[in-house]
Amino acid sequence: MKAVAQRVSRASVSVEGRIVGRIDEPGLLVLLGVHRDDGQHDAARLAEKIWNLRMLEDEESCQSAGAPLLVVSQFTLYGAVRKGRRPSWTAAAGRERSEPLYEEFVRCLRVLGAVVETGAFGAAMEVSLVNSGPFTLIVDTADLA
Repeated sequence: MKAVAQRVSRASVSVEGRIVGRIDEPGLLVLLGVHRDDGQHDAARLAEKIWNLRMLEDEESCQSAGAPLLVVSQFTLYGAVRKGRRPSWTAAAGRERSEPLYEEFVRCLRVLGAVVETGAFGAAMEVSLVNSGPFTLIVDTADLA
């Protein structure tokens, strides 16, 4: 799994002009991609890592600050651009695999105590955010010890 975690002052996600998820206070916007080889263990490891990352003001984590997260699915994080001009999506998991793992990631965050808002899986979404810092990290389970 791969996540782009951005520290935000506020963020929202809309589908067809209707807001489906929003955080109105400092927290994290997490764009989440699922690799074709990922499993439940990856969802749990990534959720714990992001929940405890000290990305907020004064080196606080979402866990220590009680800050909310907005999680948005984004399969394009596994787009490969090595050849030509058209991205390849072969590393990204298909919907039948990625949707349950996306939901497992969100469930794991909630079990840890997080307040989590979400986008609409697989929908064409518009994401709005006020990036704070800016402070953005890419976290990949392939890189976690």
